[in-house]
Amino acid sequence: MIVAIDSSVLLAIFNAEPGADAWLNALITARRAGKLVLCEVVYAEVAPAFATRRHLDAALTRLGATCDPIGQEAAWLAGETFRNYRKAGGPRAHLIPDFLIAAHARIQADRLAAVDRGYIRRYFPGLPLLRPGP
Repeated sequence: MIVAIDSSVLLAIFNAEPGADAWLNALITARRAGKLVLCEVVYAEVAPAFATRRHLDAALTRLGATCDPIGQEAAWLAGETFRNYRKAGGPRAHLIPDFLIAAHARIQADRLAAVDRGYIRRYFPGLPLLRPGP
């Protein structure tokens, strides 16, 4: 089982936001069953929370997460989905990075650990989400 991680989850954990412990436990459980990955977009979104790249890399290593570059198939899916979103009148509330993260998970992982504000379920209905337990 491969779980892709969204920046919303990593930032919650790294910034000790409410719900961080539940997300951490969910990722620990997922790591026991497989692999944790993040794409380079997530890496870039999380980077400002750290003083140095070495600190970010160390935090990801402690978590057991590795970077997994976005492949062409996922990039195409992101672009195609974004085009459909904009054609349907979707505002620029979600930009292409949101679609890249979800498409990466859809094509290159089995599920996505993310806080879904509605767009994932709507534009990536076949993508299972990992959520923290009760």
